[in-house]
Amino acid sequence: MLGWLCCLRSKKEYQLNDNFPYGQYAIGSIVKYMETLHERLAKYVLPQQYMEQDLYPYFREIEGKQGTEVEMGGHKVLMFGSNAYTGLTGDDRVIEAGVQALRKYGSGCAGSRFLNGTLDIHVQLEKELAAFVGKDEALSFSTGFTVNSGVIPALLGKDDYIICDDRDHASIIDGRRLSFAHALRYKHNDMADLERQLRRCRPDAVKLIVVDGVFSMEGDLAKLPEIIELKHKYGATVMVDEAHGLGVFGRDGRGVCDHFGLTDEVDLIMGTFSKSLASIGGFIAADKTIVNWLRHNVRTYIFSASNTPAATAAALEALHIIQEEKWRIENLWKITRYALRRFKEAGFEIGDSESPIIPLYVRDVEKTFVVTKRAFDEGVFINPVIPPACAPQDTLVRVALMATHTEEQIDRAVAILLKIFKELEIIR
Repeated sequence: MLGWLCCLRSKKEYQLNDNFPYGQYAIGSIVKYMETLHERLAKYVLPQQYMEQDLYPYFREIEGKQGTEVEMGGHKVLMFGSNAYTGLTGDDRVIEAGVQALRKYGSGCAGSRFLNGTLDIHVQLEKELAAFVGKDEALSFSTGFTVNSGVIPALLGKDDYIICDDRDHASIIDGRRLSFAHALRYKHNDMADLERQLRRCRPDAVKLIVVDGVFSMEGDLAKLPEIIELKHKYGATVMVDEAHGLGVFGRDGRGVCDHFGLTDEVDLIMGTFSKSLASIGGFIAADKTIVNWLRHNVRTYIFSASNTPAATAAALEALHIIQEEKWRIENLWKITRYALRRFKEAGFEIGDSESPIIPLYVRDVEKTFVVTKRAFDEGVFINPVIPPACAPQDTLVRVALMATHTEEQIDRAVAILLKIFKELEIIR
């Protein structure tokens, strides 16, 4: 409404009729000045521009299971763009668990967990997840995104505060937007700035600090020990997103909270099934009091269809495997250390990554797309990271590792990417 009202010059000129509600108008010449939604969206042609240059890097089709190599366009490509850190997405045991659940329970639950959509395997998975991350109870959701976008607004009221790292995941940002709480942000991993934001809060108010355990673009870790110190100093509550920490950090892959020995100090732990657990879905874990509230008040939980039987069973089987096959996480860290060393020695700028997520900074949007395209053409799948996922000056291509990658595959990728970076004069 405001968009076209701003274009009005006078009631007389455009025959605006005060008898119509909300400033509606009599049929007249104003019609030609209105912009429809379709007309506005038709101006969005940036994807088409990159398609015309053959540089569009999204929605690339994979023709089989995701592993360290994938079939794309009829040929094999090294996969360094997947979050399957444990390498279980194509595991026969995980697939068979999903197949058996599909046969036993059917293809879906046709309702929410709140009503008719709770299966015994949902409850079993929640109990095992809670034990795995060291909390009383857990709730499983259909996606990881709906965990953050639903839990955060359910926890906070209008007089409360939510404080986020400015590089938190988009799902956290959306949860913050949906909340009625006062929203504050601090500079990435800047503990002095976090303390400044906490000082802005009313001392007697609820203060929720929400942070990624592993930041998904840069691969660095949250400064959780310092965050916990500030939690106690200012009486805050802490929620950690372990999407990229589970299956990677801590004992048997229990996450960043376990890695720092701070599980008991973190109030809420969030995780996803779509990465190390080789499925789709997410969960929140906390003490009984918090989970009791969330179970009955999170809109994305009680008003969304429950996770499919196949996805639930696959995640449960993957959880069992990563605890039994300790070599997976050991090999993931072996290959991560090798890759970090190789990229550094080759002259790539990789920032402060401490994880299997390795950013290769390009610092130019156009070149970031060119690198992605040329790497793919030469057999290496990587992901471009551009605004709004990063600042304009921090564009990068993201290399993500799996437990099943080999040193030979790393060497091939480094050689191909180094040639491209040098030809584009990103590395001199």
